Amino acid sequence: MPLRLNPTFRDRLAEADRPLIGMWVSSGSPLVAEICAGGGLDWLLVDMEHSPNGLQSVLAQLQAVAAYPVTPLVRVPIGDVVTIKQVLDLGAQNLLVPMVSSGGEARAVVEAVRYPPRGRRGVGSALARSARWNRVDGYLADADEHVSVFVQIETAEGADAAADIAAVDGVDGVFVGPSDLSASMGLLGQQSHPDVVATVNRTFDAVRAAGKPVGVNAFDPVVARSYLDAGASFALVGADVALLARGSEALAATFIPAADDTGRASY
Repeated sequence: MPLRLNPTFRDRLAEADRPLIGMWVSSGSPLVAEICAGGGLDWLLVDMEHSPNGLQSVLAQLQAVAAYPVTPLVRVPIGDVVTIKQVLDLGAQNLLVPMVSSGGEARAVVEAVRYPPRGRRGVGSALARSARWNRVDGYLADADEHVSVFVQIETAEGADAAADIAAVDGVDGVFVGPSDLSASMGLLGQQSHPDVVATVNRTFDAVRAAGKPVGVNAFDPVVARSYLDAGASFALVGADVALLARGSEALAATFIPAADDTGRASY
């Protein structure tokens, strides 16, 4: 029975009349991913770089969110051709590749996603969920239509090369990471420093001038809105693990007495 795949994140951005808002899914739990998928957000980022996610847990999360009107992206830990091939074969249609700092690195990512002769992706559609075990008609010929590729700029060098990166054929958009960017600028932990914000906005301008959508990570609502006003087409504004951490802390602060200056508990 022929099957159809979902529209890519590239397609959703092209059709959107407002910025698309998402959150990180970092716990590694399919149950948590499914809870987040039903929250009304536009997209979820399943993270393999800084989270306890491997191939099996990513597969389970893709399956868990598939029933909901939300678009999942998977951030691979590295732009390695084997890792990208495996994640694509799991059925991930939308990839985010971190730490891309030059046009050459961006071209290597695109080659890893495309089948020969245009790229280096290994052919295994009969064995893989990506083509639903060859139940998607014409998958090999139309594979580029079923996959969108986003690269992450998060170094000062990447910001300087933003125009070259965005101009690479096959790069569907650029995501800016202020945390690592601030570190590379010698401002570790200062994502809201004026120099960092200026570099983010300069990167926005370069990417948008190349005709590509640009996104950003910003958990502070004020900062997030400022970047959306500056032209971000998509943004991550929270994370499952951060919401759980802050929520549990709030419960403790509300219901567990704190000690006063004398050491006695006070409510």
